[in-house]
Amino acid sequence: MKTASHPNTRPTGRITGSALLTAALFAATACGAGTTDAGAGSGSGGAGEHLRIAVGVDASYAPFFVAGAEGLWAKHGVDVDLVHFAKGGEGVDALNAGQVQMAGNSDATTIGLLGQSPDLCSLLVYEDSGRYLKVVLAPEVKSPSEIRKMAVVPGLSELAATRFLESKGIKPGSVEFVTADPAEIPALTKKGDVDAYVLWEPWPAKGAELGLRIQETTGDYGLSYQHWLLSTSSWLEDHKDVAAKVAAALAEAARKTESDPQAAAQATQDAAKIPTAQTVNAVKEIDFAVRDFTAEDLKGYEDTARFYSDTGKLKARPDVTRAIQRGWLSDNTEVSR
Repeated sequence: MKTASHPNTRPTGRITGSALLTAALFAATACGAGTTDAGAGSGSGGAGEHLRIAVGVDASYAPFFVAGAEGLWAKHGVDVDLVHFAKGGEGVDALNAGQVQMAGNSDATTIGLLGQSPDLCSLLVYEDSGRYLKVVLAPEVKSPSEIRKMAVVPGLSELAATRFLESKGIKPGSVEFVTADPAEIPALTKKGDVDAYVLWEPWPAKGAELGLRIQETTGDYGLSYQHWLLSTSSWLEDHKDVAAKVAAALAEAARKTESDPQAAAQATQDAAKIPTAQTVNAVKEIDFAVRDFTAEDLKGYEDTARFYSDTGKLKARPDVTRAIQRGWLSDNTEVSR
């Protein structure tokens, strides 16, 4: 069940095309400290403050598209360009490089990048779900015990695949993980190059169209994900008011997404060419709501951080507490008061 908290032309936020931006990572201090040239989006933070926000190209980013379609960025005093990336990690790279000022990304993928991105700040949660990511098996794979290769995308997908195998009593080391781009994975599975994958929509649905079998959701084995609104401490230091306006607009857009899925679907189709049915289904599977972090959230994040260090993917456990800005939303906006 979804949680409760969770004329004919309409103004839109400008959208730049899909980009693969190379990160020039900045060494910086922990969140809330340090200053730097803010680039696009610098200024007094008054009405019309301009900034660029990195987003993905799936329906889980619907509130960002709704904010543009409904004129909510302008209503709250910001002028936003949304910059599309095929993978969330690429948007975080752009954030670190100063090519965007804010980004939306999953908790698991972001935690895996903290070690190389010491300037990252996570301000709030804007969605939760244990139903949007699904396990997909090739037709000839009759049970998880037959899986020999799984396609993964580094970050959330790989974590979800690992937890799936563990839930079935399968040692992840006994299964080969094959890294691939999301759009390639259903076809790879259909060809028999891999046996299974765990991904967000629309890739499970695309797999089903090819004759693959959706086995279960990540929530079925106890794994949920969140999306965070991200910035950097160096930009945030002088732009808290701008970030607060973005948060207020995103909160209103999240409420609109929940209350009017058809409008959200139209906005997402117009902005990102996502078929409306995908967004309508996503709203059923995702709880969209802007909120602060909780103590329970932090426990889950620490478990994810252990995943990266225990599996040797990172030499040191990511410092989640440094990046998470607990209470930032309540302290800087009227959203949750």
